[in-house]
Amino acid sequence: MDTMKLSPVILENAFVRLDPLAEHHRELLREAGNDPDLWRFANVNLDNANFDAWIDHRLTEIAKAGDLTWAVFDKASNSYAGSTSYIAVVLAHKRLEIGWTWYAKRVWAGPVNPSCKRLLLAHGFDTLGMNRMELKADARNHRSCKAMERFGAKFEGIHRSHMVRPDGRLRDTAWFSVIADEWPGVRDGLDARLATFSPAA
Repeated sequence: MDTMKLSPVILENAFVRLDPLAEHHRELLREAGNDPDLWRFANVNLDNANFDAWIDHRLTEIAKAGDLTWAVFDKASNSYAGSTSYIAVVLAHKRLEIGWTWYAKRVWAGPVNPSCKRLLLAHGFDTLGMNRMELKADARNHRSCKAMERFGAKFEGIHRSHMVRPDGRLRDTAWFSVIADEWPGVRDGLDARLATFSPAA
């Protein structure tokens, strides 16, 4: 299997800047994530019980597993608004997962999430040459599942009893993906959606 790691990179458009996660983002993101509701379906920092465990986990996985995690800077508010990652990277098969994504509620339903997906998918398909990019969510997290379908990811089914959550509950996981042949249509849909927003001044 290919053991190469991806290189950290800044990704940016008119609405957001994705900065590679580093220790100096800890307090900036703690403030953005200070809402138990953002972490109801999390496997680390469930209900915002331990934010440091989340950022420690991401920094460890970046170093150990070759994940890439970004701090999401919202240009409209001039502040950090969340985080997103490339995980489960298998370069030998040209696939990876977009995951560990969360955003402060103040940016929900705006350009932040479609911007991040546009940037992450473009980097994956156009720069890294991926064949497949995956996304998954707790099957009970209807908001996230609908958001994935809305930007064009295809629902692939439910993995039953897929994970054990910190509270001991078994999680059913909903899987979605975008493959390379679908990317141009997904890209155009995201561009059309972003065109309805005004860029930050």
